[in-house]
Amino acid sequence: MSIIHKFIQDGEYYVIDINSGSLHVVDEMVYDLLDNNSLRKKEELIESFKNKYTVEDIDEAYNEIQSLIKGDLLYTKDLYEAIAKSGGESEPYIKALCLNIIHDCNLRCKYCFADEGEYHGARKAMSVEVGMKAIDFVLKNSGPRKNIEIDLFGGEPLMAFDMIKEIVEYAKVQEKIYKKVIRFTMTTNATLLNDEIMKYLDENMGNIVLSIDGRKSINDKVRVKVDGSGSYDRILPNIKKMVDMRDKSKAYYVRGTFTRENTDFYEDVKHMADLGFKEISIEPVVLPDEHELSIREEDLPVIFEQYDKLYADMLQRHKDGTSFKFYHFNIDLQGGPCVYKRISGCGAGHEYIAVTPDGDIYPCHQFVGNKDFLMGDIYNGIHNTEMVKEFKEAHIYNKPKCTDCWAKFYCSGGCQANNFNFNGDMHIPYEIGCKMQKKRIECAIALKTKTMNK
Repeated sequence: MSIIHKFIQDGEYYVIDINSGSLHVVDEMVYDLLDNNSLRKKEELIESFKNKYTVEDIDEAYNEIQSLIKGDLLYTKDLYEAIAKSGGESEPYIKALCLNIIHDCNLRCKYCFADEGEYHGARKAMSVEVGMKAIDFVLKNSGPRKNIEIDLFGGEPLMAFDMIKEIVEYAKVQEKIYKKVIRFTMTTNATLLNDEIMKYLDENMGNIVLSIDGRKSINDKVRVKVDGSGSYDRILPNIKKMVDMRDKSKAYYVRGTFTRENTDFYEDVKHMADLGFKEISIEPVVLPDEHELSIREEDLPVIFEQYDKLYADMLQRHKDGTSFKFYHFNIDLQGGPCVYKRISGCGAGHEYIAVTPDGDIYPCHQFVGNKDFLMGDIYNGIHNTEMVKEFKEAHIYNKPKCTDCWAKFYCSGGCQANNFNFNGDMHIPYEIGCKMQKKRIECAIALKTKTMNK
């Protein structure tokens, strides 16, 4: 079992104490002396490295390492397993809701998990009545939680803009009655944005996710309209106008997907940064191996190179005063999420649910349409309590591959849907996703170290 993790990024030597989260930037000698699972005896280290370092230097470094161990900063014990086994809160309160406003879309993105917006079924929009009932459901089942997140999702939710306005207005009334705070977000492909809609979204959405896949040549190969033509020229002006409307206190991010079509995705991140966007995400597609756009094992060396290029670019932009945030490089070395969040992840199936246009409840939007994961509905409540329990207990200590992994407290065991879709079991991580995540974490840690308080 690894107790520390060592890595080299841009010529610097990093050591992470896995259980405490303590980060150490060390020299090459200390890096060499440390093994992942324990510190060897001084005599063994002297014998192993006597041809590379002097005995005096090894002795001095060894004493420094011992002081870190005594200070609970290195080779610390895991104190979180008991918390995980306790299950956190005794009752599963819902804190976030994905409202699938519409199972339809005006684009035909070639990698879409929702089967061109249909979610493997008929195209359908949510009624105002179902939307209101979903608001009631989450308010009544949020327990002591004051803050509730609701993501307006699709398909393309702006195809039902008038209905969205009614649901949001209803929520504003109900949150006061229940003494709660509802924060709305929206994910949109930006094709339907106009002045009226942009003004409304700016005023009512706590966060807006705007989809574009980077360079025009890449975007227009995969993010296409119904007639097969590209969407870049339509969406870019809309996205720029929407972003310009948001002041610094209001959240947004420009989100893309990279596929086998653009394993050189650093160029797409750079393209978006050069356009002036300050909040950017480019995420790897998750598709079956046989899909022509899927990410495969042989793509990983190129993908890792892209993350290294992105790290170097972001470091330089920080020095130049033109920095931007990259979603997957956001990391808090001093605090981070609460312990239970680090152990259990997004909370799908017990803290977070998705509601379909018919009012059916699923663990998250990626399970929608798979009847094996139907949890209940907003009219009769969640009847599949065993599934709730299964999702709640699908934390890192019940995932054998995660238990011994250095990155477990950063990724929380990965996406439950990806794990299930690739392995038929939520407890077995999606391996390619794990490898990409580990690389991103290393780059993020190094970047944060280089830019913190500078």
